[in-house]
Amino acid sequence: MDVPTPTDNRIGSRKQAAVAILPFLLLGLLDVVLLLGWGLDPLWGFVILPPILFISVLGWIAFKSGFVDDRGTA
Repeated sequence: MDVPTPTDNRIGSRKQAAVAILPFLLLGLLDVVLLLGWGLDPLWGFVILPPILFISVLGWIAFKSGFVDDRGTA
């Protein structure tokens, strides 16, 4: 089995993953702030925020582990 090492170029770093996911996370947080600013019940912020955070964490893991770069290689 070929186990990639941390210095291998196929594996992304935590910083690169954070930079890739940060715009989407900020867009989701801005959406929550905008909805709450329009006068929505604050409970909706707690309903909308967990999926945004969950998808951001999944994206961060995908970028960090190299899953995104492995597409198309067999």
